Amino acid sequence: MNPTIKKIAIKVSKILGITVAVILFLLFIIPILFPGTVAEQVKNFANQKLAGELNFSKARLSFFDHFPSLTVTLDDFSLKGSAPFEKDTLIAAKNVSFGINLKRLIFDSEIRINKLYISKANANVMVDEKGRANYNVYIADPSVPVDTTSSTALRLDKIDITDTHIKYYDKSTKMLVDAQGFNYVGKGDLSEDVFDLATDAQIEQLDFYYNGAAYMQKKKVHADLITRINTNSLAFMFRKNELLINKLPIKFNGYFKILKDGYDIDVTVTSIDSQLEDLFGALPAQYLNEVEKGKFQGRTSVLFTFKGNYNASRNFKPDMAFNMDIRDGYIQHPSAPFPASNIYLDLKTKMPSLNTDSLSVELDTLAMKIGGGYARAKVKTIGLEKMKLKAAIVANIDLGKIQTAFNIKDVDMKGVFRANIKSEGQFDYEKRKFPVTEGIAVLENASIKTPYYPNPITGINFKATVINKTGEYKDLYVALNPATFTFEQHPFFLTAIFKNFEDVNYNVRAKGDIDVAQIYKVFSRKGLDLKGYIKADLSLKGIQSDATNGHYERLDNKGTLLLSQIKATSELFPKPFYIREGRFSFHQDKMRFDKFTADYGHSDFAINGHLRNVINYIFSRHGTLNGSFNVNSNLINVDEFMALKPNETKKETTAVVVAKAENPKESGVVLLPKNLDVALTAQAKKVNYTGLTLSDLNGTVALSKGRGILKNTNFNLIGCKVNMDADYEASSPTKALFNFHLVAKDFDVQRAYKEIELFREVASAAEKAEGIISADYTLNGALDGNMSPITESLVGAGTIQISKVKVSGLKLFNNLGAKTGLGVEDPDLSKIDINTTIKNNVITVERFRMKVSVFRIRLEGETNLKGPMDFKLRVGLPPFGLIGIPVMVTGTHDKPNIKIFSKTHEDVEETKYDPNAKE
Repeated sequence: MNPTIKKIAIKVSKILGITVAVILFLLFIIPILFPGTVAEQVKNFANQKLAGELNFSKARLSFFDHFPSLTVTLDDFSLKGSAPFEKDTLIAAKNVSFGINLKRLIFDSEIRINKLYISKANANVMVDEKGRANYNVYIADPSVPVDTTSSTALRLDKIDITDTHIKYYDKSTKMLVDAQGFNYVGKGDLSEDVFDLATDAQIEQLDFYYNGAAYMQKKKVHADLITRINTNSLAFMFRKNELLINKLPIKFNGYFKILKDGYDIDVTVTSIDSQLEDLFGALPAQYLNEVEKGKFQGRTSVLFTFKGNYNASRNFKPDMAFNMDIRDGYIQHPSAPFPASNIYLDLKTKMPSLNTDSLSVELDTLAMKIGGGYARAKVKTIGLEKMKLKAAIVANIDLGKIQTAFNIKDVDMKGVFRANIKSEGQFDYEKRKFPVTEGIAVLENASIKTPYYPNPITGINFKATVINKTGEYKDLYVALNPATFTFEQHPFFLTAIFKNFEDVNYNVRAKGDIDVAQIYKVFSRKGLDLKGYIKADLSLKGIQSDATNGHYERLDNKGTLLLSQIKATSELFPKPFYIREGRFSFHQDKMRFDKFTADYGHSDFAINGHLRNVINYIFSRHGTLNGSFNVNSNLINVDEFMALKPNETKKETTAVVVAKAENPKESGVVLLPKNLDVALTAQAKKVNYTGLTLSDLNGTVALSKGRGILKNTNFNLIGCKVNMDADYEASSPTKALFNFHLVAKDFDVQRAYKEIELFREVASAAEKAEGIISADYTLNGALDGNMSPITESLVGAGTIQISKVKVSGLKLFNNLGAKTGLGVEDPDLSKIDINTTIKNNVITVERFRMKVSVFRIRLEGETNLKGPMDFKLRVGLPPFGLIGIPVMVTGTHDKPNIKIFSKTHEDVEETKYDPNAKE
């Protein structure tokens, strides 16, 4: 080798070696030199710029975590949300890394963050009903100039997120997005006020729910996006946006702006002229079943728009629209001898301001052919509560061929379904309007068999007719004549004809046996069970107004209905009722409970009596059931009836669902039905209620339109006889109002203090007392979500009679004795009547006299239920108390302030109750 070349090679090798050594040295030494500075400045930056609480166990510098970037990694990272979610975690990760600008760090000792790396994190993004979000944690005020002297700055040009789980729950829009396996790389000059962010994102599993309904489940998503971001106005403009949901290509464009009190959005999502099989691949799995394996042909287009301003406080909400069409559709499963063909669909929907009452659905075309049968429909609706409808439906189709064409394996169906229905007009209960309709639906020789039970329901036949030629309730005619089926060799027969829904003329005949347990197994999943047996032999015939107006002789209602081992659920109660045995007989307007025994949780009931107005209740939205019953029980556990207890039933009212989410630590109050007006003569051996045990209860209970009323009710409580009149009404699932008058004779004051919460609230001084007292008291107020009294709401008055009570250790008397030296500590009190009133959280004690040792004491004043007091005493000296010492007692029960020869008052603070406060 040429010596010159050899020397050059050696020299270059040395330079390269030294350079590599220096670089390696810097890679190791820089993280050692700067870690404390970095950790401190990151914490300072977090305190200045983040509204949420940030925590991490340690900070470390490294070139090797995300080579070649120098990154500061925060281990055990967590960030709490912004108000009102300060206690909830926004994001948590084993570690989060920030890329550091190396030049700024070395030469300026400045921590400039230009990259963000998040891996295997859990993010919970939440928005409450008022539109307040937990992600508003970055503090930025555009009116304040940037502090150039700050040693820490955020100038991102790359965001890298891998294998992260993101959940977004927006209560204000009832929207839930759950993304698992979220991988994201975003690049752009994020230091600029306006910049383009290039995004490559992939989600392994995406779920999307709106208003409790699943619109997307377990879908794989890939996104290639370019988004223009304006950091001054917090606006996002979608420029290039291509998504792939499984195999379905989707494009979207528009913008999204974050406002002070909400957001402004204009987004359009389209999939134009796509393959029908790609659309099916993007649908939720539960809607596909085995049809997903079939052969698909045809084209489809989808359009989704979401436009408008959202502001929860001003009730502004965006408009939503969805359009979809299918042309020349063809679906055939490999095992089916014929396809579903000639499938056409033209669907347009709009929901202005996300208001379901303004929802419009236009199904301009729905048509298909299956095995020589066909179905065609055109439907247009506007609104839900008062729906405008125009529909034309024609079908002649074999259910067995539907099963074959779509290879439905779980259910074996047979029978022919025919329909010819035309309807146009408005549903409006208040104005008694019904669409002009002429329709007939027939099911012949049908059967159904599921894998959950070996035998089918056979002989299913029904013919349903609906006719209304004027659009008025009075001209509505509905007939189910006949409806029959046979199950396990037990036939059931039903005919029903209804005319004039303004004043319903009904004729119903039902006869047969139904084994509910076996019927349930036909449709149930394995592992679930429901027992029950119904035997009916009913004939109901008459006119609604005759029942309402008392012309019972004109009715022809008769027959019996037998129930055995039935499980009955109600959205009002957390647990199901189990009807062990029930025999109902019908006569005119009465439905008699001849023998009825039931269980609810640990409670049991034996009921005899009757209901009236049953027919009017069935046909009228505002109908009320009247009745009279005798109820006997060994145990009634009121706690199990509380509305927010864990619910064993699936269905709950919206109010209960919302209240349960907003009040997770409350059990709820007891909700009473508003459509009952029933009197009960009740006898219960034992009643449990929020820790109290009542025994031998006797009395009259009335349930009237959501109110519970007790009249002359007697029971034993803590060993004494109590008589009480009361009424109760729930105003929401978490608040109720009560009013009672109670007379209790000779009860143990110490036992009452220990076992009765309300007694502890209004008679806190009884903690140091022993003996016998009586009470005659009237009290009303509100109960909170745990059925406990809200003390500020209590209003009452009454008399406490002291028969013989010894007070020991009460600081008021101890301090009074110490101050005066008169020996009034631990007094024995007898034959004293104390009259008090309660209002605004203050108990006012009217003037009363008592004899303590040789002294005669007069006392009056006020005390707050929270402890502060203002009492005026006169201690009468012997003989006969003619000479008295004035004493003022202020302070609290625990720290009384005794002032001898004083008349100086200290006002006891009142707390007024606001009944309109958030429940």
